[in-house]
Amino acid sequence: MRIVVFGTGGVGGYFGGRLAQTGMDVTFIARERHLQAIKKYGLRVDSIDGDFTIHPAIAADDPATVGEVDVVIGDVRAESA
Repeated sequence: MRIVVFGTGGVGGYFGGRLAQTGMDVTFIARERHLQAIKKYGLRVDSIDGDFTIHPAIAADDPATVGEVDVVIGDVRAESA
């Protein structure tokens, strides 16, 4: 199953990260400095249930480059605003 997370902030990063921990194919849509940090260092999540890092993490800034996915998490409208 291919999953894309739009808006890799606190909520999207947490749920997308947890899915990636289980081996799911997750792509994170992010912008600018956040995108570069994810590509270089991975996705780091600080949580009361345990901190973790997904590295390497798949990230892009253009949803059109991701291809077909099965599930979209996030507010797609926010990305086009």
